[in-house]
Amino acid sequence: MSRIGAKFEELRSKGEGALIAFVTAGDPKPKLTLQIVQTLAKHADIIELGIPFSDPIADGPTIQGATGRALKAGTTPETVREIIRQIRRTSEVPLVVLTYYNIVFKPGVDKFVRDFTVAGMDGIVIPDLPVEEAGKVLKETKKQGADLILLVAPTTTPERLKRICNTSSGFLYVVSLLGVTGARERLSGLVKPLIADVRKTSRVPVAVGFGISKPEHVKEVIRAGADGVIVGSAFVNLIAKNLKNRQKMLRELDRFGKTLKAAARLVH
Repeated sequence: MSRIGAKFEELRSKGEGALIAFVTAGDPKPKLTLQIVQTLAKHADIIELGIPFSDPIADGPTIQGATGRALKAGTTPETVREIIRQIRRTSEVPLVVLTYYNIVFKPGVDKFVRDFTVAGMDGIVIPDLPVEEAGKVLKETKKQGADLILLVAPTTTPERLKRICNTSSGFLYVVSLLGVTGARERLSGLVKPLIADVRKTSRVPVAVGFGISKPEHVKEVIRAGADGVIVGSAFVNLIAKNLKNRQKMLRELDRFGKTLKAAARLVH
């Protein structure tokens, strides 16, 4: 069992939902990502690291801004791999890499997955990789002992949902709304019925992302039956707000992460 699967089992035994924290690796500078991850890992159960890419089609303005800062700072896939190696020297927190398929395809699927898994990656999310085209990545992740985490959306048909659920491992990434990433004031009305539908089919834990930015959102999603929540833009906003004050940035990330994790503990 992967670190991701073991973490969800541990949390289930304690009656807790998982807090999965996303940040763009290299934002605002590669040397700060390690400190950011160490701060978030005090509260987050799983860390998701985005590899900056010039055309992040699934991301809204907040994460696009983070991607721009990371690219300007010289962040490359090799930089991200080194960051993961640094994290692994002091932490066993499950690490998920989010990247677009071009970045995987360029060095070759086998080389990319092998190199990142050796560095310490536990799972991978590729938003622009449909399940119908995922065979090669699935084969290599299985070979390397990593999880391939696929996405489902409100528009996913029942037939595709079954196929995605049968392919995904680690957890299933449920996109809670139509559109791109970004903090929202309220959750989409699609969330609860979507979670209910996915739970009937999925054999792996269900984590909900896109638009989750408040403790109330976390509670609502966990109470609706999700095993975890994915929070990205809300963390990235705190980084962007404190670019000139590293200590304040880390304090605010710490405080917000603590608040969200408290909300992820099930309330019956």
